[in-house]
Amino acid sequence: MDITFDMFIETEVPEDEVIISRTDLQGVITYVNETFAKISGYSAEELIGKPHNILRHPDMPRSVFKDLWETIRKGENWSGYVKNMRKDRGYYWVFAEISGVYKNGELVEYKSIRSPVPKEKRIEMQDIYDDMRWADGENVRMVTYLPFETFEKLERAADEKKMSVEAYIDSLL
Repeated sequence: MDITFDMFIETEVPEDEVIISRTDLQGVITYVNETFAKISGYSAEELIGKPHNILRHPDMPRSVFKDLWETIRKGENWSGYVKNMRKDRGYYWVFAEISGVYKNGELVEYKSIRSPVPKEKRIEMQDIYDDMRWADGENVRMVTYLPFETFEKLERAADEKKMSVEAYIDSLL
């Protein structure tokens, strides 16, 4: 079994960089700048044509994205803090500013400009988002340490059932 702990590795967005992307009206990526590709760990080709939520980190409350979509569909600008998941399952924080792109007065796509977030703000937002997910009954983040032998037992039992360890644990609950 391939176990990875990359999800705990943060990539910091450099202070002098800006991440830019555009999506169609359904949220499918139509353009990314080189900085976006580099920070996300994907190539531009891997991102173009994919839904923007390919980057959604499980720590992000659903209500944040509900508010985002409700706001931009009304023709208003949205801004907020977003924790994204990289291709390698690491993560990065950005302050996102999303607005419509209009041609001849008609909304044709959305553009997003994202900038770095100071460390203190990342910590504050993680706490806020943890509380929001808890209040909304969403997934709760938990990190624990198991004796190696216990993990091996879980791994063998999951392998026998042709399941991931996470899926096996879920099946026991």
